[in-house]
Amino acid sequence: MINALEGTSYHQGNRMVNDYLDSFQALVSDAGYMNPQTLVVKFQRGLRLGIQNQIATMPYGRPADTNPDTWYRAAKRIDQVRLANETFQLVSRSAPSASLKTISVQPPLLSVARLPLALPPPVIPKPLPTTLSIEVPIDVDAARKARSLPS
Repeated sequence: MINALEGTSYHQGNRMVNDYLDSFQALVSDAGYMNPQTLVVKFQRGLRLGIQNQIATMPYGRPADTNPDTWYRAAKRIDQVRLANETFQLVSRSAPSASLKTISVQPPLLSVARLPLALPPPVIPKPLPTTLSIEVPIDVDAARKARSLPS
């Protein structure tokens, strides 16, 4: 068992993380590995490179190199997200896209019978008056004053 963990035969390869993890845990148990840091190193080394890189370069929440359980959970989570994304891409590639379809719509034909025979006369607004009548107040007392002044 120890020899298997020193080679590459135990590596994940094309297997799912859950399958890799099951066989990895059986191997380390049979080999008697107990040191958490050794378990992380062996598990990390056997992971698919893309998954291993994602975990190792997590900006926050990165599992500790001495906690194998957090590495196992992180690897499972990344593998699940990867699978969901691959499924989404397959479905979206195979489904016809509504945005690529061209729909031609022709306006309905108008028949002569539906057209009115005579158009109503146009509505012409009344013109505004050209002269404005503005009332100017007159000074009634001015006429009296003019009569009372001596000439």
